[in-house]
Amino acid sequence: MIAKTAIIHPNVKIGENVTIEDYCIIGCPFKDFNNEETIIGDNSIVRSHTVIYAGNKIGNNFHAGNKANIRELNTIGNDVSIGTLSVVEHHVIIEDGVRIHTQAFIPEYSVLKKNCWIGPNVVMTNAKFPKHPEVKKGLLGPTIEENAKIGANATIMPGITIGKDSLIGAGSVVTKDVPEGVVIAGNPAQILRTIHY
Repeated sequence: MIAKTAIIHPNVKIGENVTIEDYCIIGCPFKDFNNEETIIGDNSIVRSHTVIYAGNKIGNNFHAGNKANIRELNTIGNDVSIGTLSVVEHHVIIEDGVRIHTQAFIPEYSVLKKNCWIGPNVVMTNAKFPKHPEVKKGLLGPTIEENAKIGANATIMPGITIGKDSLIGAGSVVTKDVPEGVVIAGNPAQILRTIHY
C-alpha cells in the first residue's frame, strides 16, 4: 500500500507487500545523481514523513520509523529497522538484523554488522578534524561488529571498531577500539568486565 501523499521518484523498485505511509519521499535525487536505482524489499514498512534518497538498496522486512532520513547510496540488509527521527548518511553498510533506535546518527562510511543494536540518541562520528580544508578526504565512520550493543546517548568517535558481542554503557564516550566480548562505560569509556557466556 502506497499512500496517495507519498512521492515515489523514477527508477524506484518496490517489492511485494510494502507499506509506504503518508508524505514519504522515496528515491529522492542527490548531488551528482546519475539515475541510480532505489530498491525496497518485500514486506517493508516505511512510516510517515520518511525520506529515502536514491541509490539505496534495502532488503526485505525493513522498518522505518516516522521522519527517518536515509541518505543516498547505502546498502541495507534484511530485517533492519531504523527508528523515528534517525539519520543515516550516505555510503553506509548496514547488514542483516540491525536495529537502530530513535534519533540515532549514523555518519558516512560507517559499517554496522549483523544483529548489532544501536540505542536511542547514539551519535557516531566520522571526522577527526572538523572544518579542516581536507576533512572530506579523511572521513572514516565507526565499524560496529556483529551483535555489539551501544547504549542510549553514547558517542562513538571516528574510525572506532566496536568488537563483536561487546556492550557500550549508556552515555559513554568511546575514544579507542573496543575488543570483543567486553562491557565498557564512562568518559572516556573504560573496560569494566568481560562478558561470560
